[in-house]
Amino acid sequence: MITYQDLERLGQEADARGRFILDAIDEYKGSAFFRAAAAAQAYYDGENPTITSYEKVIFDAEGKAHKDMWTANHKIASSFFGMVVDQEVSYLLGNGIRFSDEHTLERLGDDFELEVQDALEYARIAGAAYGFWNLDRLVVFRALEFLPLYDEETGALKAGIRFWQLAPEKPLRLTLYEPDGFTEYVRPAGEALTVLREKRAYKLNVRRSEADGEEIVDGENYAGLPIVPLYANKQRKSALTGRRNTIDALDLSRSNMVNNVDEGNLIYWVLTNCGGMDDLDDARFVERLKTLHVSHADGDAGATATAQSIEAPFEGTKVTVDMLINQLYDDFQAFNAAAVTASNQSATAIQASYIPLDLKTDQIERQVTRFIGGILRLAGIDDEPTYERNQLINRQEETQNLIMQAQYLDEEYIRKKLLTINGDIDQYDEMVERLEEEEGRRMKAPEEPEEEEAE
Repeated sequence: MITYQDLERLGQEADARGRFILDAIDEYKGSAFFRAAAAAQAYYDGENPTITSYEKVIFDAEGKAHKDMWTANHKIASSFFGMVVDQEVSYLLGNGIRFSDEHTLERLGDDFELEVQDALEYARIAGAAYGFWNLDRLVVFRALEFLPLYDEETGALKAGIRFWQLAPEKPLRLTLYEPDGFTEYVRPAGEALTVLREKRAYKLNVRRSEADGEEIVDGENYAGLPIVPLYANKQRKSALTGRRNTIDALDLSRSNMVNNVDEGNLIYWVLTNCGGMDDLDDARFVERLKTLHVSHADGDAGATATAQSIEAPFEGTKVTVDMLINQLYDDFQAFNAAAVTASNQSATAIQASYIPLDLKTDQIERQVTRFIGGILRLAGIDDEPTYERNQLINRQEETQNLIMQAQYLDEEYIRKKLLTINGDIDQYDEMVERLEEEEGRRMKAPEEPEEEEAE
């Protein structure tokens, strides 16, 4: 494992740093973490590397294996892992992020909430994601495009290398992020790595004039590296870890079910009293039968043809598929909407079905809060995030409970809670403005009519 101290030992010599960066990226791409992250991304995208590489084999009389070219081999990949990750992100962050200071979100940039959602999605898939505070906005890096360099003594993230390439024939771009600035590199296809831009500070003071245009006067850096990691869990592993085999079993069972149905569509013919016919005669007989729909027989012991079909073993496979789906819901602690689709579900029953997801989300929330706290410190903001979890609810019962408690609650809380129940919390500010305008018109005294002047 390459660390921050390995980079420090090189000093500032450009060629040595260039070789170090390329070697570090090659080692990172070959690591178990990177391979697991790439596989998890494929599962999230609705692909299954295990099923894709699965091939049927048959064995001959000598026990040698051969690729089965005759039977059906459909390969069906499920999107279960993608559904779980999307559910986690939506459940915690679907209603946005709240701060005590109403101006905090403005200071964090227009897309801050969307970037945090992306960061959590990337982290749950790969095990980690990285947020770069770029002066006045958040930029998120995937684990598949960012190599972290940790401190050997503290284990803290001290530096990192971002790398990306649109296609093999396109240039490879790299950026080395250090506590005292960042350096940009480029390697065109078939050429050596070169410095595209020398090391610069993260905060640049620019002077503008009509005569000289823009000119960088000086720059400054943050107290530490302006990149904050967001981990999927305490183990820093993908949410797919430990569940991949079950998903493979589900996809294999579904594939086999379709294969069995495909092979079960086979109709074959049993020819009686036709022992003297060879394979060519059999083919001609069946072809004539399919064309003319007539079979000739000589007496009671004459030739006959009987159509037979194979019925696929559906029920047993269906039971296996259902069992695996239930197992995955339990393993992922995911919310199963099918369990609460009945119209008579009470609020208590719905809340109880959310307990596994709530327990998992409590752990995820701790990681997200640490991540946002690190970004707030970089931005110089003293605040804390809160969240409104995006639950399926019995709206009528929740509304009735809120009305019964209204005398003990303030008006702002009731408004926000009602909007949350109806899924319209994003309209709160506009609603308050409209209410204030209406209140202002009501309180405004009517103008007195002007008296007519006496003639």
